[in-house]
Amino acid sequence: MIAYLEGELLKRESDRLILLVNHIGYEILVPAFVMETLNSKSLGDSLSLYIYYHQTEHQPRPVLIGFNIEAEREFFQLFISVEAIGPLKAVKALNYPVSDIAKAIETKNAALLKRLNGIGERTAHKIIATLQGKMGKFALLREEDAAETSEAPSEAADSLAEEVISVLTGQLGHKTNEARLMVNSALKRNPSIATPEELFEEVYRGEAINDG
Repeated sequence: MIAYLEGELLKRESDRLILLVNHIGYEILVPAFVMETLNSKSLGDSLSLYIYYHQTEHQPRPVLIGFNIEAEREFFQLFISVEAIGPLKAVKALNYPVSDIAKAIETKNAALLKRLNGIGERTAHKIIATLQGKMGKFALLREEDAAETSEAPSEAADSLAEEVISVLTGQLGHKTNEARLMVNSALKRNPSIATPEELFEEVYRGEAINDG
């Protein structure tokens, strides 16, 4: 199974591209939110994508779906767990950034979900019912880097904090100082946090308050 490809951008269309890897061209479907991040790429530029590989008895021809980072692919795998949303429908539906969709799910914002391509009222509520409570991590995804600074981390940066900081920086696109600030603030708000999941939830709550 193909999980990651790195090569040269050979061709680009509205919803797909061809990536040339070791003289082999791979056709890769790309959600709109990913394609928007590739606008600065020119043909011949190097490009790497995390791949969701789809092949079933009903879909014998392999379909490759590309994402910029592993966390986006992980979100996609959860999204297609919703009844009546398969991979091909999900590719067309994801015309908003992952963080916006994740926040809409957590806040039960069906109105935003209905603005996804091909998602109606009933499916929007199915998405919320299936995925609410699982989206805090993805709501923290950074769509672009931000130049921010923070004070030195406190002693709260123990193994628990380091685990969450590692995900924030390695998977979700935050800078180290920014991630430490988010985690330290969460631990100050709730010193009784005992698990990474609890810490993620508290970080997300803090960011939701700041956004509001």
